[in-house]
Order: sequence, then C-alpha cells, then structure tokens
Amino acid sequence: MKIAVDAMGGDNGSQVIVSAIKQFLTDFPEVEIIVFGDKNELGELSSLCQIVDAPEVVPMDAGAFEVMRMKNSSMFTALKTMKDSAFDALVSAGSTGGFLSAGTLILKWIEGVKRAAIVTSFPTRLKNKKLVVLDIGANNKNSPEELVQFAKMGRAYHQALYNSDAPKTYLLSNGAEANKGSPAGQAAYKLLKESQFPDFCGNIEAREALLGEADILVTDGYSGNVFLKSSEGVAKLMSSMVKDIFKKNLWTKLGYLHVAKGFKLMSETMDYKSTGGAMLLGVNGVLVKAHGNSDAYGFKSALNVAKTMVERQVVKKIKELVESGE
Repeated sequence: MKIAVDAMGGDNGSQVIVSAIKQFLTDFPEVEIIVFGDKNELGELSSLCQIVDAPEVVPMDAGAFEVMRMKNSSMFTALKTMKDSAFDALVSAGSTGGFLSAGTLILKWIEGVKRAAIVTSFPTRLKNKKLVVLDIGANNKNSPEELVQFAKMGRAYHQALYNSDAPKTYLLSNGAEANKGSPAGQAAYKLLKESQFPDFCGNIEAREALLGEADILVTDGYSGNVFLKSSEGVAKLMSSMVKDIFKKNLWTKLGYLHVAKGFKLMSETMDYKSTGGAMLLGVNGVLVKAHGNSDAYGFKSALNVAKTMVERQVVKKIKELVESGE
C-alpha cells in the first residue's frame, strides 16, 4: 500500500505531521509513505519514507485553479504524482477548497457519478457510535437523484469504515414526516422509498441526528455544511460555558473534582480528532482531508482512515454500485 502525504499547509506546521507519520509507521511498518513538502523540515523521516521536495505552500483560501498553477507546491505535486504513479491514497491538512477541488480536476469523477460528496463522521451521544454525514460542502445545490447516490456512497463508506451490515440511513429535514423537507429532499425520499433502499428510515431533524439512532445522514452540500458548522459552534460554546462555570470560585473548582471522570468521558465521546477529518467520495482515488488544526493524534487518525479505505476497497465498491445501477 502506498499513501502520499502533503506535509505542508496545516495550521500547526510540518513537525506535527512528521510526528504522526512516525507513530503511524510504528503501528503499520508495511505501509509505504511518500511525503511531499520542504525537505529541510522533513529530515527526521529520511530513513522511514521517500521524501519529495515540494516546498511551496498552498494558501488556505486557494481554489482549484490556483493550486493547478502552483506546480512546485506540496499539494499539487502530491496530487499529480498520486495519479501518475497510481498511489492508493493521499492525506492533506492543507486548504480544504484547494485540495478537494484540485483533486477532482486531477483524479476525475468515477464514471457514472453525478456529483462527488465530502463525507465525515460525527461523534454522537453514544461513545462508540459515529454518524456519517454527506455532503458537507462539496456542492451548494443537489438534485434528488444526486441525494440518492449520496445515500449509496454513504452506505458503502459506513460499511467499509465501521464494518457494519445494516447502517440506518436518514435524510436531513425540518421534520420527520414524509412530506417535510426541501423539494429535492421530498423527491429523494420518494425515490429511496420506491427503490426499497436498504435500511432507509425516513427523515430526521438536526436536533435528533446526534443522539445515536442514525448511522448515515444524507443532505445537500449547503445544508450539510450549515449542519457541520452549527454543530462545531454549539460544541465550542458548551465547552466554554462549562469551563467558565467550574472556574467561578473555589467551591466550583472543588465540585469539578467530583465530576471530572464524567467530563473526561464526554470529552472522549465528542473528540472530533478521532474521526480523521473528511473524505471526498466519488473520485478515482482515496482523498482524505485532515482537519487544518490537526495535532499528531488527529493526523494519525486521518492516516488510519486512508489505510482502512484502501484495505476495504471503498472506491472499487462505489464503482461497482454505479455500474450496477443498484
């Protein structure tokens, strides 16, 4: 297995990624890692990995065409080499828009895929239960047929990543009733019902999505991105408010000692770093976008996701789904 790594552009610098790669290779020495970045910053990896010198850093606000013009950037070089040398996967913590849009241009959509979708896993109320959500931002508007295809790709992703047999699929909506939702959502609901899509459970509201009942949440890219940003915002707000409460005075600080175990468990349950970032489904290759502010643990989680996706042949399974028309 060959996994390419774009080592530049993350918020915390290349040394975090160096540390993550070293930890990953300790667990999986059989995986070949090819690292793209400034060779002067990657010296610690010289005995472990192939290093390709590509020091230029893609700005966080870069789009696809800017990436395509930056021929000496770690991101462009990694994407181009991945295609030319048939690497199995690529992981980056750099510009989300640049990485995913340039990746689509270079690797191309799988034949028959109507739209690619960004997918990620959300923590839920249940510690070991994740919610797979797509699309979270690759598209602003989607047709009913595209939403149905997202459901298919999401199912393949969930089954591969979590080894699940019958993941429950829901449509994000403003009500659980069949007649609720956007026009595209209502039409997609009808298509999924008529086709007897496996384990389709209907609509679900955003406030219910993270309680642990749903396995896959299908939505258009605009609504999915709002869901993502809103969830992140509420999580940050609640964390800040809880900290302020316990810092109020000596008695509240002492009170924290009695509930510290519970808060540690909650923190572990809601830790987004364990999910490994996001993946672009529908293109000819495994592209994993790690969180821009990933620490070594977070980036190692992204490498773990890439390895799992390759091992369980997610791209091949999506191709087979599209070709079969199922």
